[in-house]
Amino acid sequence: MARVSPQVAVDPVLPGDITARARDLGPFESPFIWLAFATAAVAVLAAVIALAHRRRVRRWGFTAVGVLLLLAAVTAVNSYVGYVRTSDDLARLLQRGPGAVNLAGRLLDDDHEAPSDPGSASESRPHGGTGVAAVGQRIDVVSLPDPAHGVPSGSNYVILPPGYGDPANAGRRYPVVYLIHGYPFGGPRDWLTSGDAPGTLQALQQANVIAPMIVVSVDLTAGVPTDWECLDVPGGPQLETYLASTVVPAIDHRYRTLADRTHRALGGMSGGGFGALNIGLHHVDEFATLIIALPYDDLNDSIGVLGGNQSAIAANTPRRYLPTMKFPAPISVMLAVGTGAPTDVTTAHRIADALHARGQDAVVHAERGFNHTWHTARATLPYLLAFADQNFRQSPATS
Repeated sequence: MARVSPQVAVDPVLPGDITARARDLGPFESPFIWLAFATAAVAVLAAVIALAHRRRVRRWGFTAVGVLLLLAAVTAVNSYVGYVRTSDDLARLLQRGPGAVNLAGRLLDDDHEAPSDPGSASESRPHGGTGVAAVGQRIDVVSLPDPAHGVPSGSNYVILPPGYGDPANAGRRYPVVYLIHGYPFGGPRDWLTSGDAPGTLQALQQANVIAPMIVVSVDLTAGVPTDWECLDVPGGPQLETYLASTVVPAIDHRYRTLADRTHRALGGMSGGGFGALNIGLHHVDEFATLIIALPYDDLNDSIGVLGGNQSAIAANTPRRYLPTMKFPAPISVMLAVGTGAPTDVTTAHRIADALHARGQDAVVHAERGFNHTWHTARATLPYLLAFADQNFRQSPATS
């Protein structure tokens, strides 16, 4: 891949097969699923009307119609959002539920969690759009609880490139991309399932678009499905500190990383994109590249997380502080949006303009017709990773 001049943000041009793959719908996202349920509901309703004189048929028939309409609504929403792509995705989602729902997820799941020891065997099998390791990859689940910062658990997924464990590469070090999930109810596995990070990495590397890199999907849930916005919450989890002071040093310690800011990128989608922007701007000394899908720069409805602390609100609202921010080191930012979400487009350009005004590089990538959904995050991930790779290649290794 061609190198670019230092600190010149460029929207990568990618092979068509890679971009087409990222835009493809998974089998559980097909609109034919919800259309089939809706059609079945209409058919059952017609049968119930025809047999209305039979009480038992009416009772069970209307129940069936209700269930079918509910399934049609759920699958229609999923078709729009793109959260559940495959049976593996569905199994992981069900496993978050209680009792019988959790059991159903476990029965549907034909995979097992990877051990947290990076030196042991890890979750790995050929990639078939399932959100698990692609051929040659290794995925470690690294548990990093940090009670001192209010984080009781943290299962961070580490995607290692093919060849990482080969003796011939024992002296090789790799750049690292950290990705943050969305809120609420999001989790670190989302980037492996809904976001298809393993498959995207494999496609980019096989096409020689990017050099091998480590990708870490960070757990910023603090064990609770709350819209924390990746903040240091007063009286709650210190999530920004957890990422910057616990996760990053732990990954550098456990893996052969290029442990300097120029070989470290931070990204996320939606709420995780806000977190990546806010944390990245607070920690320019740690991250030289920010890659953000579905960005926003204001706390909006989540402002209550900071308990009315006005100084904390101002310090965690990039829209307020970015126009006057001083940068001790340069950063390069890519903001990815779908043109079907005009608010995202406006926000991305506002952030980019503010960065340009402060002498920093930023580029906006837009996917035509996409909205504020996982479809957009998945479709733009190849561009975000290629952008990070561009910046990694510009900098000599220092570790």
